[in-house]
Amino acid sequence: MNFAKTSFGSGLVQRAVSGVIAMLALAVPIANAQDATSAAPIMRESVTDAWWTGPMLANSAGTLPRGHFLIEPYFYDVAGANSNSYGSLTYMLYGVTDKFTAGIVPTGGFNTVSGGPSSAGMGLGDVSLLGQYGITQFHPGSWVPSTAIEVEETLPTGRYDRLGDRPSDGFGSGAYSTLVALNTQTYFWMPNGRILRMRFNVSRTFSSEATVDDASVYGTTGGFRGHAKPGGASFVDAAWEYSLTKKWVLALDATYRHAGNTRVTGYDLLDPNNLANPTNIVINLGSSDAFGLAPAVEYNFRPSLGVLLGTRVIAGGHNTSITVTPALAINYVH
Repeated sequence: MNFAKTSFGSGLVQRAVSGVIAMLALAVPIANAQDATSAAPIMRESVTDAWWTGPMLANSAGTLPRGHFLIEPYFYDVAGANSNSYGSLTYMLYGVTDKFTAGIVPTGGFNTVSGGPSSAGMGLGDVSLLGQYGITQFHPGSWVPSTAIEVEETLPTGRYDRLGDRPSDGFGSGAYSTLVALNTQTYFWMPNGRILRMRFNVSRTFSSEATVDDASVYGTTGGFRGHAKPGGASFVDAAWEYSLTKKWVLALDATYRHAGNTRVTGYDLLDPNNLANPTNIVINLGSSDAFGLAPAVEYNFRPSLGVLLGTRVIAGGHNTSITVTPALAINYVH
């Protein structure tokens, strides 16, 4: 039947055509709006709108503005197969100039050992003096990252020898150590507009010789007289922080550490077979390699105050034990 030749059919066709035209008329602006929406660029998060505490391990490549300071205490537990080392360290930094930051990093701890005596009490560890000079600074749209040279001198303030029957009272190394590091930091914008901040740091540590008497952290026992020369150490840390929201950040450190052989030399005054002419003792503790991961979550109350909760896992390696280290840090800048 040809609806165009009847009055009923003609009216139906007219109403149908009118409906289609009306729908098309409505669809055009909707389609245009959808096209405009799909074509609209994703808003990129600005650097100032992302708040950070910092990953668990990688130091910043930035420096504090002149006259400002940072306080960041860490509390952690290095849990091994047969021991727990509860410790703390606190970064206390001050902006001397806009490009130079200086500070001090005291440490302390308490050790427990399965099948042996624990520490007699909380002990002071080695204290580090830190200086960092900024070389370049990242700017949005530039490929140049923030870079800085860090020099850290560790002073042998912690107890390390003459430990008697409590080796767990050892919290230091007895040696002066110098760390030289190159710290870098840059920013990437993800497809959803959120920021991924990346740090890549490399460092090398050199240590002096330590005089060692009796029982020590180097495995010597009562009656020993000699010296220990810690091997140099290299450390590489790649860290990422994803700005989930303005206040919440997901972080991850991936690390590698190589330490050279520590050589202990001396003699035993209590050797019953050689009281007149003690036998020389030589101990090589061997080099070591360690791989680690440290996932963490950051929460920032405001740009100047944040907390971090994370766990470092040392997955073993050559001459290295597996350890798990949960940690809590509080970062305050003024």
